[in-house]
Amino acid sequence: MKQHIYVYSPSSAVRDKAAIRRGVARLKSLGHEVELDEAALASHMRFAGDDETRLAAIHRAAASGADVALITRGGYGLTRILPGINYKAVAKAIRGGTKFVGLSDFTAFQCAVLAKSGETTWAGPALGEDLGVEGEPDDIMLDCFEDLVTGRGEGAGWRLPAAEAIEQPLNLKGQLWGGNLAMLSSLVGTPWLPDVPNGILFIEDVSEHPYRVERMLTQLLYAGVLKRQRAILVGHFTNYKSYPHDRGFKLKTVLDWLRAQVKAPVLTNLPFGHVPTKVSLPVGAQVNLAVQGRDAFVLWGHQH
Repeated sequence: MKQHIYVYSPSSAVRDKAAIRRGVARLKSLGHEVELDEAALASHMRFAGDDETRLAAIHRAAASGADVALITRGGYGLTRILPGINYKAVAKAIRGGTKFVGLSDFTAFQCAVLAKSGETTWAGPALGEDLGVEGEPDDIMLDCFEDLVTGRGEGAGWRLPAAEAIEQPLNLKGQLWGGNLAMLSSLVGTPWLPDVPNGILFIEDVSEHPYRVERMLTQLLYAGVLKRQRAILVGHFTNYKSYPHDRGFKLKTVLDWLRAQVKAPVLTNLPFGHVPTKVSLPVGAQVNLAVQGRDAFVLWGHQH
């Protein structure tokens, strides 16, 4: 099914232009129409153009009528322009059928859209690092993205570690939200962090040592965010370096601490983050979380 995909750059400047070319070619080879925003390859300091340029790109994406608005990459830059986004225009585009897709720094946009309009966006791949990789992209990522693009996606499943196997089947309903932990913690106390009681929160991050992960989680804990969640789904935390003076302090230490702070189940191995294998998740949608033994599923039915 041919879909119109609009590609734009709301955060950091594209450094690997070859990856963007490969990503565009790959999407076209899948039968999609790809439209590259006029400022997709713009550069200003570390950003993909100055603040006004990137705001204009977001608004062009919203006005494009595309089936999917896909970011080139994450990085940094969205938090500084959140007040300038026309959320009514974005919400109108979403209600008209445009799915805004991305991850990492894009979490700030997703949280702000949810806080301001209640509309659903999608946590999923970026064009460069995921669809534009050299060689073949990850099959699961590609299948999940294609399901998202064509509106066929109804859920995602994964295997929990053996130590997390659940004896009694778990079945919870709640609003799925979250994304990059650094972005989530940076929005605490601002109008851009949505209030999600009975939420199902998912988190991931990259290049953050476990002690930094714990520090960001304490921010969410002390702000009262974590106690309002029905479940916490932990994706991948990658690309950090351990030190001798950690003396055994590692990510498992943080997760054990987290489980002692909250009543909600904390489930790991969610296939999402700065990793090749990632599912696509509807941020803001009502979902069912079902767990039996080591098999976990997030189910949302059709989300348009």
